[in-house]
Amino acid sequence: MKKLTKYFLEGLLFTVPLVATIYVIYLVFTKIDNLFNFGVPGAGFVLTIAIIIMVGFIASNFLTRKLLSVVDNIFCRLPLIKLLYTSIKDLISAFVGDKKAFNKPVMVELGPGSKVYVLGFVTRESLDNLGMIDKAAVYLPQSYNFAGNLIVVPKEQITPLDTDSGNLMTFIVSGGITVNK
Repeated sequence: MKKLTKYFLEGLLFTVPLVATIYVIYLVFTKIDNLFNFGVPGAGFVLTIAIIIMVGFIASNFLTRKLLSVVDNIFCRLPLIKLLYTSIKDLISAFVGDKKAFNKPVMVELGPGSKVYVLGFVTRESLDNLGMIDKAAVYLPQSYNFAGNLIVVPKEQITPLDTDSGNLMTFIVSGGITVNK
């Protein structure tokens, strides 16, 4: 009976992540396909990817950059839309593009003399504009979640880490399970 239980658990370890990944991909494909109502499965997804690439090409083109800047300025001025638009824009640009925000991995000592540390990313090295001299802002991603906490700590409690930002993010989000080499 122990061997049967062992095989069952090993089967779960392999099957659940595989099926969950396939299911999420299936949901993405079907949701996007339902937006366009094409008869060919996956055509809506391919069209969406093509549109995103086309918008990226247009956005990087010198002549059309001004037009997209006007649209961006409009969205940044509308009261409620501004909050949503700029939050999403900042989140996406933190992971993608030239202004990646999570590129300074650090270890933060929770209290002076404490032997407990948290891992995160410095997002602002100076908070002088907020009247907090000698403090820095550190973002702490949460494991298995698309959320995190922003903490303000004295700079002397921050130790820069000599590691790849992507590897540290993977380590944190996986709850310390995944270690890239």
